[in-house]
Amino acid sequence: MTWNPEQYHRFQAARSAPAHDLQAMIPDRAYRRVIDLGCGTGEQTLDLARRFPDARVTGLDSSAEMLARAPTEQPTNLDFKHGDIAALDGTYDLMYSNAALQWLPDHPGLLARLWTHLEPGGVLAVQVPANHDHATHRLLTDTAQDFAADLGGFTRFGTAQGASPVLTPAAYAETLDALGAEDITAISKVYPVVLPGADGLIEWTRGTALVPYLSRLDDATAARFLDAYRARLSAVFPGERVYYAFTRVLFVARRPHSSRV
Repeated sequence: MTWNPEQYHRFQAARSAPAHDLQAMIPDRAYRRVIDLGCGTGEQTLDLARRFPDARVTGLDSSAEMLARAPTEQPTNLDFKHGDIAALDGTYDLMYSNAALQWLPDHPGLLARLWTHLEPGGVLAVQVPANHDHATHRLLTDTAQDFAADLGGFTRFGTAQGASPVLTPAAYAETLDALGAEDITAISKVYPVVLPGADGLIEWTRGTALVPYLSRLDDATAARFLDAYRARLSAVFPGERVYYAFTRVLFVARRPHSSRV
């Protein structure tokens, strides 16, 4: 996938609000090694480095385009690394991930793997979008099915509703408890965004959900895809104002120093 930092940052204030809430959920402790999984352009990683100046803070992302926009004036305790979350190595006292894990499958299995990279006493803090059942995503899947040949059969969530890897807050809490986690907090929160009709929804999704589709299409086919998607959105959202109730799941948990007996 090819990410466009400028497009992503068109709604930077709205996209940053859940990250600020997630950081507020992180307990203040003497962390030594911190990693931001899927750090994007690194603004949240920079905040972590400033908040925990005695920690070594690393931002990890698979997009060279996003990392190229990372802060150039960095604190001495901050660095950025190009790589995949699935190939994570090392251990950390704080593992933070804001709006990234939704791109990876099998979240129970994913959390189990991440847990092995968390030091005893360490904290895992995650935020994931949970709007896979919203009309914007359902209609995107429908549009992708019409362009199946051009996309090589790709659809992000498959053809079945509910195929997103994102779980409910309760399911995350239960999964973390099964891993032995303590001090678990898992919540769902709506972050409303007001957009100018169907065109506004397209501009919003261009920065995220549309990326894996448009990355697979040539310019002419991408234009036809967007026209077809816009027609579907306009039928559901015919007005000039759309209240987009963007739902996010946030959870924080601590790995105990010793396993439960």
